[in-house]
Amino acid sequence: MAIRFEDIKEFIGSRVLWDDRADLFTPEAAKAIRAKVEERTVLVFPEVNLSDAEQLAITNAMGEKVRLTARNNVQSNDQDVYQVTLDEKINPQPEYVLGTFFWHMDGITVDMPPPFATLLSCRIAPDKGGETEFASTYAAYEGLPEEEKEALEGLKAVHSVRASLSPIADAIPEKHREKVLGIGLIKEHPLVWTHESGRKSMVIGTTADHIVGMEVPAGRAMLIRLQEWAAQPAFSLRHKWTKGDFVIWDNTGAMHRAIPYDKSTGRMMHRTSIAGTEAVAA
Repeated sequence: MAIRFEDIKEFIGSRVLWDDRADLFTPEAAKAIRAKVEERTVLVFPEVNLSDAEQLAITNAMGEKVRLTARNNVQSNDQDVYQVTLDEKINPQPEYVLGTFFWHMDGITVDMPPPFATLLSCRIAPDKGGETEFASTYAAYEGLPEEEKEALEGLKAVHSVRASLSPIADAIPEKHREKVLGIGLIKEHPLVWTHESGRKSMVIGTTADHIVGMEVPAGRAMLIRLQEWAAQPAFSLRHKWTKGDFVIWDNTGAMHRAIPYDKSTGRMMHRTSIAGTEAVAA
């Protein structure tokens, strides 16, 4: 292989290394990168400095691209690239970005299979804060005691944008609070996702509001405990961004969140997504 992978932690994360940058854009590389994402959950490409066209080339080579949110940018980048920023001149509704300060999975409240992977390029890195954390819900599930795995089987959680934004609801301007909180669908998903590969991961994060058939306090306490379990150091990884870094992660088997940062830092990420090929299934 013209590209190489170096593990970052035991259960999560690999660094991608190359001798010739052009080697990242071959069909062989796309196949190897996708397989490694499935195996290691998070891939980091240090300071590769992709253009939007190059990021889309890697996205398209790995699978069908999907747009999770409407184009928000007023700059001249590609319409399939979403700019993740708190700059209100570019993002008129930054509440969604504020919501990313809390553990979540992308595309859980839309009417299609959750995206397989999210791809993020760093264009402006803040001096303080703004790191992204990842937690493998594959590794977290596999690490549970057998009796806890059995207790989770058959349980379903109700997911919504309202639940995911509840920690910041009072920070959303009242004039459009209900519109923002009401976006997306209310979806029921199995707590344990049995993938077509046979592997199992957990579908958790702040979109999960309560567990079907369980008293709300007990169900929410369980959801928080599972988040905490998945976020422990053994199963999680924090990436400190440098301008030009590029990260791909398996959205079907990982939660992620941004460490809070001040909007004056100008933190800017360019995001693309790869469509999922399977619905959440028990």
